[in-house]
Amino acid sequence: MFNALMLEKQDDRTVASIKSLDESSLAASGDGDVLVRVEFSTLNYKDGLAITGKSPVVRKWPMVPGIDFAGVVETSAHPDYRPGDKVVLNGWGAGETHWGGLAQKARVPGDHLIPLPAKITTRQAMAVGTAGYTAMLCAQALEKHGVSAADGDVLVTGANGGVGSFAVAILAKRGFRVIASTGRPEEAERLRELGAADIVERASLSEPGKPLQKERWAAAVDCVGSHTLANVCASLRYGGAVAACGLAQGMDLPATVAPFILRGVALLGVDSVYVPRERRIAAWQAIADEVPVATIESVATVIPLADAPDVAARLLRGEVKGRVIVDVNA
Repeated sequence: MFNALMLEKQDDRTVASIKSLDESSLAASGDGDVLVRVEFSTLNYKDGLAITGKSPVVRKWPMVPGIDFAGVVETSAHPDYRPGDKVVLNGWGAGETHWGGLAQKARVPGDHLIPLPAKITTRQAMAVGTAGYTAMLCAQALEKHGVSAADGDVLVTGANGGVGSFAVAILAKRGFRVIASTGRPEEAERLRELGAADIVERASLSEPGKPLQKERWAAAVDCVGSHTLANVCASLRYGGAVAACGLAQGMDLPATVAPFILRGVALLGVDSVYVPRERRIAAWQAIADEVPVATIESVATVIPLADAPDVAARLLRGEVKGRVIVDVNA
């Protein structure tokens, strides 16, 4: 038997509760050839939407949420994994189309897992989570496009969020001069400690703007979407690029083709859910080599599995600061 946070649909409402389940129930959660003893998971914004039912994240009922987990292989029919191997999972529909990581056990396809880098513990991996992993993918996308520190300032929108905070730290570590956009001026000092050279007010980018604006940024990581992304594109320097990975302001893009045609800028979409295995391994190895995960872990909040529904609701209300690690065995 093992404990899991279970989401069930009752009268068009999402009801979350801790259930004690038999391992045989994992067979109904989807095809999987690896059984993992989960040690830690985390709460992301998408998890908050799923647990509270605020958005139709869950595609199959009942559902164990949790788009991330890190743990130890118990049994495996996959050639790449043996009992005792430490692994991490991000995305691949976990918590959406098949049972995810907010449980003490998970059965998943081995192709969805990657080996946990030796420098990182399972707890530290969840301090990083999908947020840090996505931020690294964004930094790698910009550099693959040819953006270098010598090209000029790099803007990070939504810099106080999980992805944004990691993006500031990663880009600064790689030598970029980072400008952080935030709507929380009281967090400016924390962003500077992460590596931001300057701060811009979120409101200066979040309202409708001109199709083509003053050239300001060599590149950007955008976690916001909508008018913010449109204004970022309109103010990129000639040949600049933006790695877009979020939609906190909205899914729309009220922009014109002017920046793309007249300035040759590039819009790089960054997905973290279905990234090929080789890129996942490269991103996590870069995190292990570059990101001070011990520091991140030290300032993260650790909660027991039973507290996840309450914290998920607070997360959506903007009442949670920093990363949340879920100790599924507490």
